[in-house]
Formats: sequence, C-alpha cells, structure tokens
Amino acid sequence: MASSSAGSTAFFVLAELTICLLVLLLLRYYLPLRTTPAYVLVPVFLAITLPASIVLLVPIDLASSAGTDTEGSRGIWLSDKVVYKSWRVTYWLTFALTWVILPYLGEYCDSGYREPKDRLMYSLRSNGQYQLMMLASGIVGMIYFILQNGFVFDTFKGLVMALAYAWGLVLAIYLMGHGLVALPRSLWKYASIGGRLKRLQGHVPKVHDKLTEALDKLSQYEHQVIQLRQRKNGTARDFQEWIEELSEMSSLPENRVGAVGRTTMTTIPPVITERYLADLTRKLKRARHAKMRFSDEWDRLVRKAVETQAILDSKGSKRLEFKNSPFQTQSNGPLSRITLLTPYTRYHLHVHVLPTMYYLASVVTALASAAIVWSECVNPLIDMDGPKLNLIGLTVVHPTSSSRGAIGFGRQIIAAAWLCYMCICAFFSLTEVKIWGNRALVKRGTYQESATWYGLQVAKLTVPLAYNFVTFTPPTIHKQTSFYNFLGKLIVLTPLGHGFSDYFPIFILVPVLASIFGLYGRVKKLCGFGDLLEDDEDDENAAYGTGSWREGRALIDREVNSANGTSLGLSSRGNLVSPPNERYRDDPVRPNAESSTRRQRVPDNNYEVSGNFFTDFADRVKNTFDTADFSFSRPKWMGGGDVGAGAEVWDGSAALVLHGVGV
Repeated sequence: MASSSAGSTAFFVLAELTICLLVLLLLRYYLPLRTTPAYVLVPVFLAITLPASIVLLVPIDLASSAGTDTEGSRGIWLSDKVVYKSWRVTYWLTFALTWVILPYLGEYCDSGYREPKDRLMYSLRSNGQYQLMMLASGIVGMIYFILQNGFVFDTFKGLVMALAYAWGLVLAIYLMGHGLVALPRSLWKYASIGGRLKRLQGHVPKVHDKLTEALDKLSQYEHQVIQLRQRKNGTARDFQEWIEELSEMSSLPENRVGAVGRTTMTTIPPVITERYLADLTRKLKRARHAKMRFSDEWDRLVRKAVETQAILDSKGSKRLEFKNSPFQTQSNGPLSRITLLTPYTRYHLHVHVLPTMYYLASVVTALASAAIVWSECVNPLIDMDGPKLNLIGLTVVHPTSSSRGAIGFGRQIIAAAWLCYMCICAFFSLTEVKIWGNRALVKRGTYQESATWYGLQVAKLTVPLAYNFVTFTPPTIHKQTSFYNFLGKLIVLTPLGHGFSDYFPIFILVPVLASIFGLYGRVKKLCGFGDLLEDDEDDENAAYGTGSWREGRALIDREVNSANGTSLGLSSRGNLVSPPNERYRDDPVRPNAESSTRRQRVPDNNYEVSGNFFTDFADRVKNTFDTADFSFSRPKWMGGGDVGAGAEVWDGSAALVLHGVGV
C-alpha cells in the first residue's frame, strides 16, 4: 500500500515558509525595507525565493521519481501532479523575472526622470538593443527548430526554453568553474593570520583611491546642482521643483563650494533641458551610492585589519581583547554586554580554533570541487559507464536490487548540499568578476538597480545548474523526473540541443585550469584584457616589494589615529572632506618625531609571512648599503684639498667611472 504524502506536504510548506523568512532577513540586511518601494522589493524577493525553492524542489522531485513506495526509503516526496505544477509555476515566474521584469525594472530604477511614464520610456529605450539581439538569435533558432520538427507550439516553446537554458548554462559553467577553485583557495588563505593581514593592507590603497575618486565625483555633481540652483529662476516651474529636490539631496558644505568650483571644469549648459536634468540626477544617485559603497568597504577593511593586527599581537601575551584596540571592532548593541569568552579563551579561539576550521573547510570544499569537476567530465560517457563513475550520482542515489535505485531523506539532504555548493561557487565568482561595472551589495545601502541585477543573476543561474545537477543521476531516474518531462525533453528536442546539454559542461575545465595556474595574469600581460578576473597569485606577488602593503599599513595607521579631521577619517567623510593629496612613500625624506613614535606603536608583522633567515639577511644587507656613506675626498695628488676648505666630494660611483676610463 502506497504511503501518504501528507507529512511530506507539511514539510514542504514549512520549508518554503522558512526560505521566505530567510530571504526577508537577507533583504533587510542589504536594503532599507521602509524606504525601498514595493515594486522593487517584491520582484527581488521572488528572484531569490524561487531559486531557493528550486534547491528544495530538486531533491523532492528525485525522490518522487525514484520508484519506491515505502515511506522510509522514499524520503520527502509529492505526487507527480503537484511536482509538475510546482515546476511550471516556479520556472515561468523565474523566466519572466530573468528576461523581462528585472532588466526593465533595473533601468527604471536607474533612470533620472521624475515621472513614471518618462522612466518607463527610458527603460524601454535602454533595453531596446539588448532585446533586438535576443530577437535576432531567436529568429535564427526558430528557423533551425522548424526545419527539425516542423511548426508546432512545442517547437516555439522549446526554442524559448532552450535558448534561455543555453545562455544560462554558459554563464553558470564559467562562474561555477572559477568558484570551485577560488572558494577553497580563499578559505585556505584566510586561515593564515599574517597572510590575511598582508592582503588586507595590500587592498587598502585601492579602496582608498576609489573612495577618493567617489568623493571627488560626488562633489563635482553637487557643485553643478548648486550652480543650477543659482539659475533656477530662469527655467520652467517644473524644472525649478526638480532642482530644489536635487538641492535637498546635496550635502556639499558651503565652505567647500568655492574649492570644488576651482578644481572642476564642468559647467552647466546655457539651456536647461529635461534630458540634462535626468542625466545629472542619474549621475548624482550613482555617485552617492558609490560614496556609500566605498565608505562601507573602507570601514570594514580597516576594522578587519585592526582586528587581525590585534589577533597577531596577542600571540605574545596569549590574551585577546578587541575593546583595547584603538579602533573599535565590536558593536555597542545589547549582545555586546554579554561576555561569553575570556581574553584567554578568545585568544585560543581566534589563533587556533578558527584557523583550523578554515583549513578543514578548505580541504573539504577542495575535495567537493574535485568531485564536481570529475562528475562533469565523466557524465557524458554513457557508452563507457559514465554514470557509474559519477561521484555525485553515487552519493545521491542509494543502490538497491532494482535497476533504478532509491533516494531516501539522507540522500535528499546530500543532493541539496551538492546543489547548494554548486550555486554558492557560481555566486561567489560574481564578487570577483570585474565586468559588472559599479554594482555591489552594501549593508543597508544597496543601490536599487544593483539589487535587481543581483536578483536577476541568481534567477538566471539556478535553473541551468539545477538541471545540470539532475543529469548526474542515472538516466533511469532523472528521465522520470517532472523536471526532465517539463524542461529536459524540450532541451533535447534537436540533436544540437542534446549534444550541447551533454558535452558543454566539460568546458568547466577551462575556468578551473585558468584559476589553478593563474592564467588570468598571463593573459593580462599578453593581451591587456585579462583584468576581468583578478588573479590572486599575481596580486599577492605584487603586494611584496612594491610598497602597496606598507602604504596600506600607513593609511590604516592614519585612519586609526586621526583625531583632528585632516585625514581620511570616518567623521570627516560625513562632511565630504576629501583626503590629503600626498601619497605614502616607502622612503620619506625626513620623518618627524611624531610619525616615528606612531610607527613604533604599530607592531611590525613581517615575520609572519616573510620572516625567514634569507629574507631577513637580505633586508639587513640592503639597509646597510642604503644607510652607509661611500663618499670620499679627492686626494691632493688629484688636485684635491681639505674637505673643510671646500674641496669637492665624490661618491663611489664617480670614482668607479673615472677608474673605468683610465683616469
């Protein structure tokens, strides 16, 4: 007698409610819920909730089609009708969000116009070129599908779904391949306290320059707003209200208006038009969010560097207290009053326990990445028992006496974990790829256009990754799933689609090998366009010997010890005071006593990364030759005299030159 699915239905409903709650908390972390309009929150909420539901729906679909009827061996299962309808609703909502709603909504939010009609027209014009490209590719694909299967409705639907799947799979395989290497490597590097501090210090100058540039741009645009306000009486009434709204958004102090005007060359046109005001509004919004983004990144970077320095300094005393740091690293919330760890136990936690956990997580994720790459490569080898060699398929499907196998509750958890890790690696790469412009996630200050874009990427990548994961299971199981009956049959409707779905995932070796051997840095040197992805090895090597980490340490020291507001401090950024123009140099001309005393207060951490015998000996020899005085006086037989009488003083290099020419 078949078991009832009432318990599985209750579990599915509770899991969906839990996913919705977690997504709301995530949106609350990155977006101000009270000020963000509903037409942005609802699509972004659905763009994250639906892919998360797919991660839950895939194991349920696999268990429902496993062919067992006993409740204990079947796990969480639903009827075929419920699963199929769930796939239809989830897929088409995700499709609409990915290709229609979110692209237009992002341009709508980024528009600088005031009226909704004008903003909608701007969104239509901005997406016109993109839609024409999609239409052209769709026409070519339609011709091919009609020649293969004739003109029927399934042909048109299969074309739309196959093109969306193909483009999403190309992007997903590339991003996931890079993340399969970058994520374990990042965990391994983060476990080293000294190496972590050096990387933070090396990243500080870049963020400092970006923050300085963002402050300058914002000041220039706000200066244009002030100029517009002075001329608003000669414009239309609607434009006057528009300019007043821009003035209220501006935060440029009056004492800096003249300074900004002298440094900028931007001038307002003689005739103020609606297009000019919209363009200025859009640039002003982008500049404000850029300033907020880099200010938040600067704060987090300095806080992490100071905290890491405190952990490094605690190795001598074996006591770690963050509150004693000159830069506050703990929040003042209600939980900060509760003391769970003593300074001694906190020292062991941050110096021994957490690094060990990071190393362990790095090893586990590296093994998982190797298993995914192996499964992608052997999965198309059906004639050579490729599914039997698929490691992921072996961990998901429990072998039984029947030819189909079984998927219980434990195997469903393993399947969800595999799919989550594949998605996490793809999403992790989005933070390292540098072709997305200035889009970023900022705590409580994410730009609305950036929020829609990230939601679009989550919705776009999850469906192809989910179907790619389903194909890891034996054909006797995944071809009976509702996901295959809904999407898979239309993907393999033509020989080209069947071959693309089976063999293209092997190209995951390209980003994997490029990340392992650091090919991005080499491509950057050869062709000049390898900066799409940062090469960790190249950046780490560049941080040594060039002064970047030393400059970062000096900037952090200035930030921590800034009290008069003349440096790039947290309080000064609130008034948009730009940092000083001087840059840090490794060889200052004449350090004063204050800077020397302050430098002594910052412990030197060179020993953690480069503190071996050979490098220390080389540094000592170099310092000896740099500080030694090799000048000498010309002897009397060469026409010289007493140094005190004003004789010439030659250095060693001049003497060598004279000796070389036979003088």
